[in-house]
Amino acid sequence: MTTLYVTLGILVVLLGYGLYNFFYQRKVLTALTQEEFIEGYRKAQLIDVREPNEFESGHILGARNIPLSQLKMRLKEIRPDKPVYLYDHTGARSGRAAIILHKKGYKHLFYLKGGFKKWTGKIKVGK
Repeated sequence: MTTLYVTLGILVVLLGYGLYNFFYQRKVLTALTQEEFIEGYRKAQLIDVREPNEFESGHILGARNIPLSQLKMRLKEIRPDKPVYLYDHTGARSGRAAIILHKKGYKHLFYLKGGFKKWTGKIKVGK
């Protein structure tokens, strides 16, 4: 019986953490449709948070690759005074990247709804 309570406790904590992150991401990050994304990304910092091999297989023209796994070490490459447009394959990593950036003082954070998977605009393959 104790094992059941411990398991339920762990599940409740994990669910609570997941819900907290979900609502926190929605608070600090603005989802943009492809049309809205296209309107503003040339005036912003366009960051692809996918891993380098994903980036090289195709990315939005003008994007810089700063993988989520390297983001904390490469924050100096991103200006806090300019809007930041994030994207990844589906949108999940963009949310985690936004939390990291927001905690470091970045305020204008946007992401591509649906991610690169839904992108139909111009792309570049390779570096």
